[in-house]
Amino acid sequence: MALHFERSEFDGRVAKTCEAMKAGRLDALLMFRQESMYWLTGYDTFGYCFFQCMVLTADGRIVLLTRAPDLRQAQLTSTVTDIRIWRDREGANPAEDLRAILDELDLDGTRLGIELDAYGLTGQSLRMVDRAMEGFGVMIDASKLVSRLRLVKSPAEIGYVRRAAELSDDALDAALAEARPGAWEGDILAAMQGAVFRGGGDYAGNEFIIGSAEHALLCRYQSGRRHLDPQDQLTLEYAGCYRRYHAAMMHTLPVGTVTDRQRDMHKACEEALLSCEAALKPGAVMGDVFQVHADVFDRAGYRDHRLNACGYCMGAAFSPIWMDWPMFYADNPVKLQPGMAFFLHMILMDSDSGTAMTLGRSSLVTETGHEVLSRHSTDLKAV
Repeated sequence: MALHFERSEFDGRVAKTCEAMKAGRLDALLMFRQESMYWLTGYDTFGYCFFQCMVLTADGRIVLLTRAPDLRQAQLTSTVTDIRIWRDREGANPAEDLRAILDELDLDGTRLGIELDAYGLTGQSLRMVDRAMEGFGVMIDASKLVSRLRLVKSPAEIGYVRRAAELSDDALDAALAEARPGAWEGDILAAMQGAVFRGGGDYAGNEFIIGSAEHALLCRYQSGRRHLDPQDQLTLEYAGCYRRYHAAMMHTLPVGTVTDRQRDMHKACEEALLSCEAALKPGAVMGDVFQVHADVFDRAGYRDHRLNACGYCMGAAFSPIWMDWPMFYADNPVKLQPGMAFFLHMILMDSDSGTAMTLGRSSLVTETGHEVLSRHSTDLKAV
């Protein structure tokens, strides 16, 4: 068995979750979020693309329902000992297997929390669950129950986030060594991802984002590669990942001569990032941090070119995205606490002039303020 944390840490997480369940008068929790399963038990897989559910009862019993390929996956990566397999066959309905497990656990007629906000629970799977659970118990949306507990990181988790940030910085170093007029985007990506792997890291929760020329204005990965022009722009959004924990960073690199527009946009991004980081402190409200971002950009005349969010939580995440809950947007009431880790991104996309400028890095909320988790400066990095 290869656990990434001490067994006592997993036991403590289960105990906290059971306390939260009891406070919410839940008799069991049906988990479909892979992040929840990983955090509670260490279970590490991409098998959540199929029907899979981890059941936690209020008294701490855990049962995993999954497919045969994930039996040994659970045995070797997690603390779970009660693993049930639903059999692949035409007309299979694993939700019926789930109901049988809940019946065995004497949960008929009880209050059952369910993670509805989960990539592991498709619309089709939810329909199967709804039909199978008809008349069985009361189903209550508990999508954020474990997510809220995961927000504040333990010292061991913070160690993994720090290592992820080091790998993220290594990736930028590799990109800066490759990026130049005429460079092939594929070589830049290979160097960045290679730096993470050489450092013992993992694939990130989503693809590294790379875009040049007009694609520098995109905030998503897209297929296709090109050589950088003598006068160009290169946007990179990437995350070091270690033991599934992430630390994302973001930069737009002017290629060739730096224009006045790029300098002015970078100045605004830098002011916004540093101002938002200064607002990262215990007791602050996430919506207020977003408002700092908006105020800086709006004063600089970039209201039409900024986004409606400026970052989100960092932690253990699985595909299809490394973004974790919650996000910095207007009026978000979530309060910051020591031990939370966030990625703050300042993004300006000026479609009128075809100019992109971004700047972002991860930080940790401390007892007195924040700690930037990057060794790189906020200076404009032209190549």
